[in-house]
Amino acid sequence: MKQTGKLDYLEMPAAHGTLDRVKAFYSAAFSWSFTDYGPTYSAFDEGLEGGFQADSGEVSAKPLPVLFSEDLEDTLAAVEAAGGTIAKPIFEFPGGRRFHFIDPAGNELAVWGE
Repeated sequence: MKQTGKLDYLEMPAAHGTLDRVKAFYSAAFSWSFTDYGPTYSAFDEGLEGGFQADSGEVSAKPLPVLFSEDLEDTLAAVEAAGGTIAKPIFEFPGGRRFHFIDPAGNELAVWGE
């Protein structure tokens, strides 16, 4: 069951033409399977759902933890009130909407909702 604030997804970088190599590695090492969403994104569901981002305009330098929210606007306001910095305001993506924020330690996270 999805709940506000719970870790729901992990997006990891696969830049510079490494998407096929990353998929091959995790398939061989751990028997992971993937669902491709275009040429630059591939998702997995291996205990925690996630995906590898290879789009040079979207890829982050580090893994991106993604939290869920039942009310995206309320969660964005709560993040700001708690001292988080909004890195990307709410935007639509295939499957829902999300925003990115930076926590006080400098970590980037995202929050998504339907």
